Amino acid sequence: MTMPSLIPARLSEARLPLARRLLALCLPALAAGGLATASLLGAAPAKRIASTDDLQSFDTPRIDPATAPGRPLFEQHCAMCHMGGVAKAPSPAFLAMVAPDSIVAALTDGVMRNQAAMLSPAEKIQVAEYITRTPYAAYRRPAPPAQCSADRAALDLTDPPAAIGWGLDNRRFVPAATAQLPVAAVPKLKLKWAFAYPAANRARSQPTLAWGTLFVGSQDGTVYAFDPDSGCTRWTTRISAEVRTAIVADAATKRLYFGDLLGKVHALDALTGRELWAERMSDHPDATITGTPTLGGGLLYVPVSSLEVVQAADPAYACCTFRGSVVALDPATGREVWRAWTAGEPRPQGKTAAGTAILGPSGSPVWNSPTFDAASGRLYFGSGENYSSPADGSSDAIFALEAKTGRLLWRTQLTSRDAWNVGCMVGNDSCPVENGPDYDVAASPLLITGDNGQPVLVAGQKSGQAWGLDPATGQIRWRTRLGHGGTQGGVHFGMAAEGGTVFVPINDMADTGDARVYDVKQRGAGLHALDAATGKVKWFARAPDACRGIKFCDPGISAAVTAIPGAVFAGHLDGMLRAYDSRSGRVLWQVDTKRPMTTIDGRTTKGGSMSGPGAAVWKGKVVVNSGYGMYSHMAGNALMVFEPAR
Repeated sequence: MTMPSLIPARLSEARLPLARRLLALCLPALAAGGLATASLLGAAPAKRIASTDDLQSFDTPRIDPATAPGRPLFEQHCAMCHMGGVAKAPSPAFLAMVAPDSIVAALTDGVMRNQAAMLSPAEKIQVAEYITRTPYAAYRRPAPPAQCSADRAALDLTDPPAAIGWGLDNRRFVPAATAQLPVAAVPKLKLKWAFAYPAANRARSQPTLAWGTLFVGSQDGTVYAFDPDSGCTRWTTRISAEVRTAIVADAATKRLYFGDLLGKVHALDALTGRELWAERMSDHPDATITGTPTLGGGLLYVPVSSLEVVQAADPAYACCTFRGSVVALDPATGREVWRAWTAGEPRPQGKTAAGTAILGPSGSPVWNSPTFDAASGRLYFGSGENYSSPADGSSDAIFALEAKTGRLLWRTQLTSRDAWNVGCMVGNDSCPVENGPDYDVAASPLLITGDNGQPVLVAGQKSGQAWGLDPATGQIRWRTRLGHGGTQGGVHFGMAAEGGTVFVPINDMADTGDARVYDVKQRGAGLHALDAATGKVKWFARAPDACRGIKFCDPGISAAVTAIPGAVFAGHLDGMLRAYDSRSGRVLWQVDTKRPMTTIDGRTTKGGSMSGPGAAVWKGKVVVNSGYGMYSHMAGNALMVFEPAR
């Protein structure tokens, strides 16, 4: 925000109305997309969204931005800075996803208190309502869950975290000693308890079990330390923005690390929840952290992505200036040790047909958690698309770095000439001449020892393909097509592996709202098991389509999958959570998370589409989030803990 004396007499008429559209859209799952196939037989007619608002799903009351009293206040006092006038000021796309009470707090006692000094308390609420589209009276945060009694309050320090899951071992395999869930017990799973994240339409933080405690973050920025047996809380800590990643538990230091929506990395004391340090990873106003920071070799490796791809929905926005990176931090202090960039430095590249400057190359964000290999001292990760022309060699690529220094060892591009932004989706002049295909490498590459005894780096792509690379050289050994891919197709958030078998979830939405049409014969929505050494498909479990016309319902698998000995857990976009036999693909167990359930405090909640994080399995319990009210998916706000019935 800024003082009235700093505001020009007249703001761009092209940009202010667009703010209303940008405020609703944000996450990179949309940016991680793809191109339609040439064959259109059996496909539905092409469609295009009229506005990014068309992609959103809410179960709560909403404010009409056209008539909101906070609109003129935002335009007068905030728009100049937050529409690009100040380099570090978060864009409307970010502000839309911050909790209303956090915005009011920032205007009253926080970083914006001086700029908002002329606003009355009622006007600050009106600004927050306009930004978030949420009636403030409807945003009454319920009382926190019950605190644990003295006999349950302490963490169990005799039960340190296993080195599994995002940020530690990206193969997402839970060994038998940790899972303690025999395959025979999987069909007996029943809901033990549920929790409703307050005032939320999505749940995007991967749950983590450590020291006998369930750690998870939420949309309003609260980090919870639950007793996994009863659901009482050992502590809660609230930060300023949505917790976007897994909570990474460091057994050696008893610290928790995670990234948030606004691009900050946080370190908390696991025993108390006290924040030890927090550092923003980029000065770019649209920078964010979607991939989980990775611990290894004495450093914390942080992937940096951004939502600037959304800004290009405004034809007056000069796209784009962000470029992806991975930053190595000292985990004790948050101090930057090195930074490795993906895309080249943006420079003027001409103008669009509408006369707006084009800046490039740009983009190549890192959506995924880097994979650290202690044996070779290497770090592996994948990149997304360029945001603007020209497309360069950094997009849709796998990178190998020297972990201690960040020195590039090799880079293998899987798809060339991939520049795409949301201007392509809404159909304006900001769309790069390449117009996609937006085939991000959005999931973490997995370092696997194949059944032939040879290491292989397996990557999943939004193109609907899986790839096997030589981890020493980056040379491609094999590639296997599993689906048609698309703007929301192919592999999204994460694969899993058991031994030499890799489990690849495919999303492949039929209608992605960007006028692209897909070949139904290539649709691969469901779960695939591949031989990591050869790429050969062992089995394919097609996702049943039982949506029956429900809006924002799709059968594919966008969420990360999780493997235990003999079984794979997969959350689907239609709200179904299934356990598959890892040898055959047969469904062992399933539950519809969209159905209402009673929470630990006597309220009612429900899940929705399952995307982003997958299941956590620990000592016979399966812990999972459900709800993803973004990008044409169903809203929900449920945390669920399942356990076999006795």
